[in-house]
Amino acid sequence: MIELVGVGLVAGLVAGISPCILPVLPIVLATGAAAPGSRRDRWSKRSRPVAVVGGLIVSFSLLILFGSEVLSALHLPQDLLRDAGIALLVAVGLSLLIPPLATVLDRPFARLRLRQPTGRASGFVMGLALGPLFVPCAGPVLAAITVVGATHRVGWSAVFVTLAFAVGVSIPLLIVALAGTSLIPKVRALRQHGPALRALSGVVLVAMALAIGLNAFDGLQRAVPGYTDALQNRVEGSATVRQELGSLTGTDHGSLAHCSPSTPGLVDCGAAPGFADITTWLNTPGGRPLSLASLRGKVVLVDFWTYSCINCQRTLPHVEAWSKAYAADGLVVVGVHTPEFAFEHVVTNVRAESAQLGVTYPVAVDNRDGTWDAYDNEYWPADYLIDARGEVRHVTFGEGDYATTETLIRQLLVDAHPGAVLPPPTEVANKTPTNPTNPETYVGYQQLQYLVPSQQIRQNQATLYQLPASLPLGALAFGGTWTEHAQEATAGADAQLELGYQADDVYLVLGGTGTLRVTVNGAHTQTIDVSGPPRLYAMVQSDRLGTGTLVLDAEPGIEAYDFTFG
Repeated sequence: MIELVGVGLVAGLVAGISPCILPVLPIVLATGAAAPGSRRDRWSKRSRPVAVVGGLIVSFSLLILFGSEVLSALHLPQDLLRDAGIALLVAVGLSLLIPPLATVLDRPFARLRLRQPTGRASGFVMGLALGPLFVPCAGPVLAAITVVGATHRVGWSAVFVTLAFAVGVSIPLLIVALAGTSLIPKVRALRQHGPALRALSGVVLVAMALAIGLNAFDGLQRAVPGYTDALQNRVEGSATVRQELGSLTGTDHGSLAHCSPSTPGLVDCGAAPGFADITTWLNTPGGRPLSLASLRGKVVLVDFWTYSCINCQRTLPHVEAWSKAYAADGLVVVGVHTPEFAFEHVVTNVRAESAQLGVTYPVAVDNRDGTWDAYDNEYWPADYLIDARGEVRHVTFGEGDYATTETLIRQLLVDAHPGAVLPPPTEVANKTPTNPTNPETYVGYQQLQYLVPSQQIRQNQATLYQLPASLPLGALAFGGTWTEHAQEATAGADAQLELGYQADDVYLVLGGTGTLRVTVNGAHTQTIDVSGPPRLYAMVQSDRLGTGTLVLDAEPGIEAYDFTFG
């Protein structure tokens, strides 16, 4: 346990210097600028940043340990605490602009101390507000703690590891806050402008809170080099740490490891795992969670997917058709959205894209991979068919074989309700590719497999590349300026992306904002306007197999993630 506490502290330090802290740095720095400036208040001035960090540790730790479970028990949305944190930041900012409001914020704490408020209390409130904003920085260590909290098994080990992580995160922020208190007094000309500095700090807090609420920093965080990625993987991704985390959560993998997906009929795979560590539920009454226990007596199809996956998108019409056709006969479809890319963790993105893709059945947002791990799953899409007794009876990985899955659904429905008269089988076109195509081709360096051999990638640095004179089939090449990140490449000046492809259709996940000019075999075919959250765009669409060279001219700021083919 001591080793895991040490890992938690170091992992927190890494998170505290990672790009995910960028939105709150101006807020923490403003803490020092807003501190009292007189000699009499020197201690208050120094202690206010400490109060901010103390509030951060308290709110972050409580949220990680108990937040998800409390919100689920009260049937409240999982992003409520984040919204509350933003509202608190606005309140603190307004208190700097409106001194009487600061007195109101400090008064409850002053009564507890039986003396007049000094400004530290509003700093503590600010720290409370920052805690929920750090949850996306948690990583594997705190994801494991969240599983413990959600399953009512919080013990001293979980508490100590959580506190260690929170302390690690807080150390860099405390340095920034103290720097703010030290720098401001050294500028003598500014001493006489104390009220103006407080007002300016208030404006900064309110502006930053609104920007965080509007997700204005998402693109900036993706654009900043992932300079802590390798360090975080080294700290939290070792086999020893994974084993320690497994013992902490009590996870027992392997229950479905021997259930073969190639079996054409019904098999006995054992009891179905429950829905574990779900972030949010979509398309359920009031956002309330589902459980397999509450669905006993129903036939359940658990469909693992992610919204930017073209293979999943081709499967969704079949899954949606089954849900509508057989719901009255006892079928419940649950889509488990387990993200592959960072942008797929954003619940608002998942909600919007699910609606765009026509998904009406319940969707469990599995942002921490809890249910994915419980099922020992490794594929998108993957379907697990569960009978009315709660046993897994059939597993399918990938696209296709829809007729077999539907036949087995019908068989289980009749077994559960003998004599049931089912509607005719659904008729949805099977668009699973039958011709040989390129394999999935990632653009980010983490899984960059098909780069032309003549090019060498520089990670997280804007680099000028030269397109090769010729490009082999299946190879990828960069031209112009690109910055290679772990999951995507961001276009700079004169950016081009070239791909030798064989497929009917070519798709690319794109993010950022700008235009993308598409050229196929030397002929301009379309210009795509890229905007909004990252999603899948069609580069080439044809009714027959084609072979060619695809060249994409991208405006600066366009983000390219992953090519898929059909």
